[in-house]
Amino acid sequence: MKISIIGAGSWGTALCALLGHKGMPVTLWLRRNDLLQKIRQMRENKEYLPGVLLPENVVLTNNLADAVRGRELLVLAVPSHAVETVCGMISRHINDGAIIVNVAKGLEEKTFRRLSQVIGDKITNGCEIAVLSGPNHAEEVGRLIPTASVVASEKEEAAKIVQDLFMSNYFRVYTNPDITGVELGGALKNVIAIAAGLCVGLGYGDNTMAAIITRGLAEMTRLGVAMGARSRTFSGLTGVGDLFVTCTSSHSRNRYVGLMLGKGKNLQEITSSMKMVAEGIKATRAAHQLSLQYRVNMPITTEVYNILFQGIDPRVASKNLMGREKTVEMEDLAFD
Repeated sequence: MKISIIGAGSWGTALCALLGHKGMPVTLWLRRNDLLQKIRQMRENKEYLPGVLLPENVVLTNNLADAVRGRELLVLAVPSHAVETVCGMISRHINDGAIIVNVAKGLEEKTFRRLSQVIGDKITNGCEIAVLSGPNHAEEVGRLIPTASVVASEKEEAAKIVQDLFMSNYFRVYTNPDITGVELGGALKNVIAIAAGLCVGLGYGDNTMAAIITRGLAEMTRLGVAMGARSRTFSGLTGVGDLFVTCTSSHSRNRYVGLMLGKGKNLQEITSSMKMVAEGIKATRAAHQLSLQYRVNMPITTEVYNILFQGIDPRVASKNLMGREKTVEMEDLAFD
């Protein structure tokens, strides 16, 4: 297939390395010419994914039209807040019937839409939309360390094409028809990862982390089901899998944000020191508003929102969580 990856951050670069090592010709679009020249010379994106060499069959360009025209499959690897703008830029160049694979994990900040909905509103020429998600830190995928992922689409054929494209001895891909659940799992786990980082920054222990992950999964699932997702999707790679790795890994930017907040840093100084985007910050605002809109109880998300945007002290937020009214663990397993 004729394939382009739009966006040369860590994830876009890692996916280029993944496909390149499979022997596939792939084009990588970069916004910045200075970065393009550095990667072309060194075959390495030292700014976003140091230590990973790109095979020679990866072609670099900063001409967006050239990267899009004639392609049968496009991978959107730009931050969630840039998806709408980039789709507007490529819509007039994209082939009818092309497959668009979104790999960003977030929600549209102003409308709270899922990113596949944003893409579908901007690109209307019969393209199929798929979402790739899972426990996939770029730092490991680019080095061909084995992992698994899930691809979701409303069309089975599109999901299977993407599955075949990315499947390898070190990257196993499953399909799932629940695109709503897969997208929400990828976005909402970043909010819980900030809470997990806060636990570490505050000096709490393994018990606290386990409780945050477990109860975080419960509220992710509640909102997902309210928005039309299937609950079982959150037991899979985009739910339990991605949540676990993002809450516990040193590679996690969202966990890092929480860690620094727990240590007393403010949000502005944390984000200004980061080279890459922590999607969970914007996702927290969206998730909080969605919880109000759908009347879903999401106490961890609420307290992360209060810390990020209302200036609540993390230790006060912790007391708020622990002091809530007692309740059952699972509504369907309550005593009669």
